[in-house]
This record gives sequence, structure tokens and C-alpha cells, in this order.
Amino acid sequence: MKINKIKFQNFRIYKGENEILLSPNNTKNINIIAGKNGFGKTTFLTSLIWVFYGKMMSEVEDKYKKDIKNAGGYEKFIKSLINRDIKSDFENGVTSNAIFSIEIELKDILIPSIPCKSVVIKRAYDLKSDTEDLTIKIDGIENELTKEVGLEVFINDFILPREIAKFFFFDAEKIVSLAEAKSKSELKNLSKAYSEVLGIKKYEDLKKNLETLLTKLRRNGATQVEQTKLFELTDTETELTEFIELNLEKQANIDRDIANQKIISDNLQEKLIREGNGITLEELQKMKLDRERLKAESAEIKNKLKKLMDIAPLVMAGKKLTQLREQLLFEQKTSSKSIDQSVLSKELNAFSVALLKNIEALSLDNGSKSKVVEALNKTIAEKEVKKSDSNSGNILLDYSDEQFRNFEAIFNNIKGAFSSQFSAVVQEEKNNRMYLSKVYNQIKQAEARKDNPLAQKLRQDKKEADDKITLLAQNKGTLINELDNYYTRLASVKKVLSEYEKNFKLVETDRKKYEVTEKLLAKISTIIQKIKEDKKYSLQKSIMLGLKKIMHKNDFIHNIRVNVVDDVMDIDLLDKNDNVIDKDSLSKGEQQLYATALLKALVDESGIKFPVFIDSPLQKFDKYHSKNIIKEFYPAISEQVVLFPLLEKELSELEYDYLKPNVNKVFVIENNNNSSSFKPFAVDQLFTHLKQEQDVYAN
Repeated sequence: MKINKIKFQNFRIYKGENEILLSPNNTKNINIIAGKNGFGKTTFLTSLIWVFYGKMMSEVEDKYKKDIKNAGGYEKFIKSLINRDIKSDFENGVTSNAIFSIEIELKDILIPSIPCKSVVIKRAYDLKSDTEDLTIKIDGIENELTKEVGLEVFINDFILPREIAKFFFFDAEKIVSLAEAKSKSELKNLSKAYSEVLGIKKYEDLKKNLETLLTKLRRNGATQVEQTKLFELTDTETELTEFIELNLEKQANIDRDIANQKIISDNLQEKLIREGNGITLEELQKMKLDRERLKAESAEIKNKLKKLMDIAPLVMAGKKLTQLREQLLFEQKTSSKSIDQSVLSKELNAFSVALLKNIEALSLDNGSKSKVVEALNKTIAEKEVKKSDSNSGNILLDYSDEQFRNFEAIFNNIKGAFSSQFSAVVQEEKNNRMYLSKVYNQIKQAEARKDNPLAQKLRQDKKEADDKITLLAQNKGTLINELDNYYTRLASVKKVLSEYEKNFKLVETDRKKYEVTEKLLAKISTIIQKIKEDKKYSLQKSIMLGLKKIMHKNDFIHNIRVNVVDDVMDIDLLDKNDNVIDKDSLSKGEQQLYATALLKALVDESGIKFPVFIDSPLQKFDKYHSKNIIKEFYPAISEQVVLFPLLEKELSELEYDYLKPNVNKVFVIENNNNSSSFKPFAVDQLFTHLKQEQDVYAN
């Protein structure tokens, strides 16, 4: 299914008739509709939701639900969709008609039992008669099928179910919420979306209807007294449910306020940068702390260098140092032998005295005795000669053992690690000097304009916006805790209610109905669980495949695990060790990558062939991921993709060059006198037009 053309008539900023012809191409699936902020990109998406769903658009996205509620209901909201000038002319009697409409033509659409080439859907509102009109024509004529099933039902059943339309019309920046779901309520809402896309919702709706029927049958058997207690419990249940809805609404309002404050903060930051002073007080303080840290590191590095420089003269001595070591080794060896010889002499003298005493005891004759004494003296004399021969060298230094060990350590250090240590310290000193110089310059530039009155005012306003964001986040945290408490109390009340209802006595006819319903409910629950188990493996595979295509970090996310517990479905990101990766640890860009892969997987798993519309593309991606998204995601997510970029901010010229081979049509939203219109351009002329426009403003 593809969109051939869309025609606007007096819809908000699109005054008069404005037609955009997409002319789908089988080989090029991407269309660009570029425009500045406030020119009508978001209005374009709103028009599509309205033409398909009318008063049921509140079921597509919470945003429309809030807009309708804030307007005071759909009847008042619809009047806000008409162009202001047309509405003003009508109210002032300048014109007698005030009609706005959206018409969309679909091609390549498959409707069971009805072969057709095109389907045209037109929704219009007449302010004069206060009536809304919807028409559907198949191949140019109204068809009996559309009348038989109902026009709204036909769109929902044969075009695009409103429950999953949010996944085909989305803001690329806001889809990060898919990756941030953590609380029980957020996970339940996300699980509901999964169920809608994965085709489980119809079974869950049937299960809910059966549970309601069981409750009704149980309560029919209550006595008058039991009815009183029953009403108390059901009133408490209703009250807690209302508190939960109020809490969720407050959280949604806070999220909207946070988003607004972030926009204000970002705009102020841009103005500070233009003033040449984009650094906040906190950042300036951090830079000063970095400066002190780098100065302390510099002193440590200089101490290391000083110690090494103390050894440098020895390194330069070279051969002399080697000769010194040889002399010390000789002296150590000589000293060791000297000690050995003195000990040996003492031992020999003691041995000779003892031997002579023993000879006396032998009563030898004088001749024999003289020969033994002579032989002993001759042996001792020979040992003395060897001792004197071994001491042929001079003792010059006479180092102690400790002094020799210290010298040996220095010598080995010079011979082995000195060169690498010296190089490393020198490089460390260079790096430290470079970083320190950079920080000094940044501080100098920041302080040079710190007294600028405009910069001071902008910085103060930015601080106030950031403080509001912090306070809002704290308030949301309080609401989340409060919501968990409500859910706990509601679960407790439901449990008491369930136990209480078991005591009711059913009449025979209701008992039979109850038993049949219980069996059906058990079967439906089993079917739902089986479908979820089957779908989760398919979803895991699809998400992982998408991540591998668009993430440039290899093995950053090694696997995906979909958990199904009761009515909650959650997704875990796993590293290579199967540890769960905290989604909060991901950068905003990485969260958007994950959410983008998840969204593509959900679109694929839905099996619905419908164009995908993406507002604010590539907002949080770096150049590497942008390239992957452009080459792998956009060409594959659908047979027809429409992007609404803010040129140079959300789509650069280089990124567009990557995209160009898949681009079918290019349009620029132009605005004159607060009225927008579409201007087509050749695919290769988009940024040429932008540069020409910039040149005009420059002159």
C-alpha cells in the first residue's frame, strides 16, 4: 500500500488548496518534505491522523487525546483545525463558507474480494453547518462494502488499525520513550502497544470481556447484605483507578513541561554560544578544577623527571660505568675469598695443634715425629702461598654489601627500563602541558565575556530552566512512587473482591454459564501465552538484526531477551557475558538507535504494509550512526517512507548524499504571509535551493 497524493484544503496553516503528489516508485522508496520550524511538518502528520480516524484520533496517540481534552472535547477541537484566516473571514461575514478537508489517494492496496487500483479517502468539516463528512471511493466510485461495514470500520479493518497507527506516524526524537520504560505502569503501557502490533490485542480483548462476564455472573448471586459490601469494594476499586488515571495524566503533563523546558534551555545555550560564551557556570567551575588537577599532575611528572635526570649523568658515562661495575665485582669477589682464607688459616692452625697432640700420644720416635711435623708445616706453607697469589689486585672502593646492591640496582635500571621510562615521562609531560594550555585558553575565553550583561542574563535564564527541569523530574519521581502505591492498593482490593465474590451463591442457570465461561477463559489465556511466547522469539531476532545493521559498536549489545510475565512484556539488552545492560547507561543517541530498531521490528512483525512517516529524523545520531540509519534503516522499514527533516540540523548535505540513491520525491514547505504550501524540487536540487535561500538572506 502506498500514498499517491494528498490534498489539503484550509487545514490549519495550509490555506486554500495545496496538493502534494508522491507518485510512488518501486525502486526508490524515500520522500523528503523539508521545512523550517513552524511551517507545518507536524500539522502534516496531524492531518493524516485526522483524515483516517476523525474523532477516534484520540486512540492513536496520547498527544491527540490531550489536545482534544484541552480544547474541551472533539467538537471544539475540530474547529481549531480550520485555517485561522478562513475562520476569521467567516466569523466576520467576509465569506459565507468555511470548509476544510483532507483527501488522500492510496495505491497498490489489497482489499479481500475487491480488486482495485486506488482508494480515495476524504474527510471534510463545514463550520457553517457544524458537520463532518467522510467519503471513501474505490476506483472512483462508492462501494457497497464500505457502506455495509461502516466507513470508520472499513478504514480501521482494511487500511490501518488505529491501535498501531502510532508506529507508522512517529517523532524520531520521542521514540526514545520506548527505550526508557521502567516503572510498572510504563511497562504495562508498552506491553499494550506490543500486543496491538503483534496481533495479540483481539485475544486480550476477548479475555477481558470473558472476565467481565464472570464478574457479572458472580455478582448476580450476591445477597442484599453482600451487595452493600460489594459496592464498597467496587467504589474503592473505581476510586483507585481514577487516582491512577489522574497520576498518569500528571506525569504526562510533567513530561510535556520537561520537553518544553529542554527546548528553552537548548535555545538559550545556542544564544550563549552565539554570544561567544556558551559555557555554563558549572562547566566553568569544572574547567577550573581540571586546571588545578592538571597543575598537580604536572608537579608529579616533574618530580618523576627530576629523579630520572639525577641518573642521566651515569647513563652518559657509558663505558666508565661498566668499568666501575667490573671493579666492584672484582672487589666483592676478593673480599669474599679473603674471608674464606682467614677462616681456613684458623682452621688449619687449630687442626695442626690438635694433630700434634695426637702424635705425641702415639709415642713415635724422634725421627718419625720430625717427619710428620715437617710435612704438616710444608702443607700449611703451600696454602699461604696460594692465598698471596689470589690477592693479585688493588682494593680501590671497598663498597659495603648494601652499597654494592644499590649500585647494581641503578646499573640494571639504566641498562633495562631507563630508556622507556624516560620516554614515557617526557610524553606524559608534553600531553599534560598541551591539556593544561587548552584548559587555560577555554577559561580565558569564558572569563573574557563573563561580565557581558546579555550573557549573564542568558546564563541566568538557562539556569532557571535547568532548575525547573530538575524540579519537574523530582516531582515525576514522587508521582511514580505514588502510582506504584496505587497499583499495590488496587491489586489488594481486587484480590479481596475476588475472594469475596467466591462466596456468592449462583443460581443454576448462571452457574452453567459461569462454568462454560471459565473454561473459555482458561483456553484463551493459554492461547495468549502461547502466542506471546512464539512472538517473543521472532521479536528478539528482529530487534537484534536491526541493531546489528545500524550500530557501529561491534558486540556492544550481544543479544536481546524478551520477558513475558503475566500481562507485562519487557525487553532486556544483554552484553557478551549475558549481563543485562542498564538502558539508563545508554546515551540518548544509543537509546534512539535501540528504539528505532525496536520500532522497525514491531512494524515488520505487524505484517501491515503501510507508509511510514518520520518527523525529526537523525536528531540524536552521530555521523556514523546516521550513515547506518540512512543506508540500512530508512530504505528497509517500509515500501514508502516520508521524512520531515529540518535541513542542516536533522539532515546534513553529506547525509542527504547517502540518502539520495533511494530518494523518489523532494518537497520544501514554503511560507508566505503565514500560509504554507509545497514546492517540488529535483532530487539533486534540495540543498542548492537551501544555499540560494541563505545567499538571499545574507545579501
